[in-house]
Amino acid sequence: MALPKLGYPTYECELPSSGKTIKYRPFLVKEEKVLLMALEANDEKQVIGGVKDLLKNCVISRIKVDQLPSFDLEYLFLKIRAASIGEMITLSVTCLDDNETEVEALININDVEVKKQEGHSPKIMFDDTTGIMMKYPSMKQFIDREFLQKDLGTEDVYDFIANSIDQIFDDEEVYDSSTTTPKEFRQFVDTLTTKQFEKIQDFYATCPKLSHTFSVTNPKTGKESTYTIEGLQSFFA
Repeated sequence: MALPKLGYPTYECELPSSGKTIKYRPFLVKEEKVLLMALEANDEKQVIGGVKDLLKNCVISRIKVDQLPSFDLEYLFLKIRAASIGEMITLSVTCLDDNETEVEALININDVEVKKQEGHSPKIMFDDTTGIMMKYPSMKQFIDREFLQKDLGTEDVYDFIANSIDQIFDDEEVYDSSTTTPKEFRQFVDTLTTKQFEKIQDFYATCPKLSHTFSVTNPKTGKESTYTIEGLQSFFA
């Protein structure tokens, strides 16, 4: 006798980058198990594969998940986590007025949004005619940061930036990532002045990101403390 097959609910959300509505489902026990085992083993290949498979399996709409900006991936993963485990999470924080009293804050994941800073643009101009178009971090870079928590060395940072350039352009020509090698982009990055390089750093500093502001009251003093948490890992602390 065949065992019954359970159905599962579907949900909708809008991608922060485009406003496009997509459908997704909760992750299954077997999918969560694969990811948890990979995280416990600290196996980079397994973690990357587990996160990719989980996102691709749970997103029902026909989109290329691995081509989404990192902040879309953060938002999607949080939404899928809420649908799978529950919308409420508890975070422990230290009250700011005495720096010692621990208080638990209850946060609804559905209240968490991707915040976009005014003036942020992937187009960076170095002078009147020359500039670059940046790409947002890839799925692999998202996984490295959020699940493997990799620390980048100095050379890694410059390589990371070079790999994130989509185009270099001036008033005569466009040098596209499809026809220009990462090595050539890296050589270009090495020729930037400090002030020009700071413009790229500003691009990353102002990238859209998961953000949520909440307040708690110190039960001992009655004073309120306000916190802002950012990035996917903050919501699993």
